[in-house]
Formats: sequence, C-alpha cells, structure tokens
Amino acid sequence: MSSTTNPSTQHTSTIGAIGAPSRRNTELALLVFAVVIPVFAYANVGLAINDQVPAGLLSYGLGLGLMAGVGHLAVRKFAPYADPLMLPLATLLNGIGLVAIWRLDQSKRLQASSTFVEAAPRQLMYSALGVALFVAVVFFLKDHRVLQRYTYISMVGALILLLLPLVPGIGHNVFGARIWIKIPGLGTLQPGEFAKIVLAVFFAGYLMVKRDALALASRRFMGLYLRADATSARSSSSGSSPS
Repeated sequence: MSSTTNPSTQHTSTIGAIGAPSRRNTELALLVFAVVIPVFAYANVGLAINDQVPAGLLSYGLGLGLMAGVGHLAVRKFAPYADPLMLPLATLLNGIGLVAIWRLDQSKRLQASSTFVEAAPRQLMYSALGVALFVAVVFFLKDHRVLQRYTYISMVGALILLLLPLVPGIGHNVFGARIWIKIPGLGTLQPGEFAKIVLAVFFAGYLMVKRDALALASRRFMGLYLRADATSARSSSSGSSPS
C-alpha cells in the first residue's frame, strides 16, 4: 500500500530570526527634545527677569547637548538594547534642574550676601562628572544582572548613607537642612544622592527575585490589593487532582 502525504499538512513556511530593535535612533530623537526644552526654559527665565536673552544661553545649550551626546554614544556602543527613555528623561530633568539653580543665582538677596557663589556653573561641572561616571559604568558593567547579588547589601548601604547626616561631627546643616556631610579638604556633599542609586539597585533586585510572589495579589481591602497566600492560590488555580 502506498502512502500519500496531504500537501496541506506540510509546513513549508520559514520563520526568520528577527532581532529586537535597539531603538537608539528613538533615543537620539528624544534627546533633541530633552536638550531643546531646557534651553527654551533658560531663555524664558532670562526674558522674565530683565527682558533679555541670557548671555550664557549658547554655552549652556552646547554644554547640555555635549553631555547628552556623549551619553548617547556610550549607550549606542556598549548598551545598544537599553531602554531608550532613561537617558532622555535624565537629560531633561538635569537640564531643568540647572535652569532652576541658575534662576536662584539671579536672586538679588543671594547676590547681596558676602558668601554668594554662583551654584549653576558648579552644578554643570557635577553634571559632567556624572556623565563621565555613567560612561564608566556602561563600559565596565557588561552584565547588569551581576548587581542582583548585592540586593540586600545595597539596602544596608543605602540606610547607612541616609543616616550619615545625623551622626554628630559628620552631619552638616546647610540653610536649615541637615542632609549634608562635611569631608575635610573636599567640602560638603549629600549622601542621599548616592543612596538613590543604591536604592534603585536594591529595589530592582528585590522586585526581580520576588516577582512571582508579588504577582499573587487577589484580595482587595480598602481599595488595596493584598497578596494572597501562595499555597492557597496555587491550589485554587490548579484544582483538586483526581485520586
């Protein structure tokens, strides 16, 4: 007996391997807006103060654009599949923050103080230092999943950084805010800014490890979803097994 094969049952389609898009061009387009918006804000502040475009508008725009460009090239080279929103959002927030600091520098009350020093140029220098550290992290940290090993160590480190300003002899009060520490020979800094980065490492690792348990949210109490017991949820979803 000869057997025949039905042509309709044969799978002749070929599925090609399609890689995930890097979306770096999307990031570049968003970076343009992230630079242009703070530049317009900078010009708007100058026009509101004395009806003149600030003299440092060009240098501010070039500086912010240069930092954004360096960050973008680093991501394009060493992390081509990174989220395209993170760098533009950081650039936008940093640019608006620089404009806000420059606006405070224009206060006549602050300028009349004998200890007045413009903070905007110094903040711009810190921003450039932050971009340099960002490039170093992207270059040396080939696999970000390595940070998951230090999830709970990051939590302890963040708590220490947040409590440092309360330690007598280390904490420093600036304009009524005790969020600074004084480092001999270097000046003052806010350890809470570093704690934000460490906390991001902690929460990313924690949510990754506990994602299955946190997904079991079925009961609602006063508008909040509470995590159900893992055993009962598993048994209710699978049903009773036949004997």
